[in-house]
Amino acid sequence: MKTKRRAFLQQTSGLLGLAGLLSLAENEALANRLKSPAKAGKPYIVFVAGDHEYSGEQTLPLIAAELEKNYGFRTKVIKSAPDQNAEKNIPGLEALREADLAVFFLRWRQLPPDQLQYIDEYLKSGKPVMGFRTSTHAFNFPKGDTSEEWNAFGERAFGSPPGWGKAGHTHYGHESTTDVTIIPEAAKNPILTGVAPSFHAASWLYRVRPDYPPKDATLLLMGKSVNPDKPAIDNPVAWTWKNKANAKVFFTTLGHPEDFQQESVQRLTINAIHWLLGKPVPKKWKGKIAINVPYRGIVK
Repeated sequence: MKTKRRAFLQQTSGLLGLAGLLSLAENEALANRLKSPAKAGKPYIVFVAGDHEYSGEQTLPLIAAELEKNYGFRTKVIKSAPDQNAEKNIPGLEALREADLAVFFLRWRQLPPDQLQYIDEYLKSGKPVMGFRTSTHAFNFPKGDTSEEWNAFGERAFGSPPGWGKAGHTHYGHESTTDVTIIPEAAKNPILTGVAPSFHAASWLYRVRPDYPPKDATLLLMGKSVNPDKPAIDNPVAWTWKNKANAKVFFTTLGHPEDFQQESVQRLTINAIHWLLGKPVPKKWKGKIAINVPYRGIVK
């Protein structure tokens, strides 16, 4: 009897000790989680860069650094590798699985299915999405390719035309620039806080009309081509929308590196990120970001 009682006490003591160790481990894990910015309420933004022309792989990291330094976000920038011309590889896209916001600046990629899967999962998640300029034609798979439907990524994600040359999607020449004005009906939109009523952009105007953005989009900024190479019409250059996954969307056809030197474009970007994440647009501007990235053009 004593032997059984001793064995029971030893077993109970062992279980209590194990429970204590597990409790200690759980407490340590909880403490570590609370120390982690992700668990301390800091939204996680993943920037995806890969364009031949506009140096998004240089401008986006500067914006990301500012968001971390002054606005309380965590960020990660993933890029085409080994350089901006690498159309078939953007390592690190699995980070989108943890992202609270995805920001795309892509042009004519042909990613493999295993990488496209991460983007597809994100778009289906209903989480907010943001895009710049050439993301209207982020992908350029050849006709008949199993991934050809990705050429319409811009339409699916942002409510833009479904690829370059589709639905009249074009621009007004590389020698042109754009006068940008706030659309009067949108003047009180929080995304436009601190944005000048009118400013001049280095980006040549993209034509998205008459079919895009969708009729249920909210237009924010209108562009007028300066020195166009063909008859031009005014076109929206920034809008918000909800896509078919019910995700909040912000898109702008601006994105020339010289655009990012302007405080209005910087504020537009920072404000839109806050809005997409359900955060109040900053009442106090933390100051102009030093962005001095030259226009590269397409370099083979």
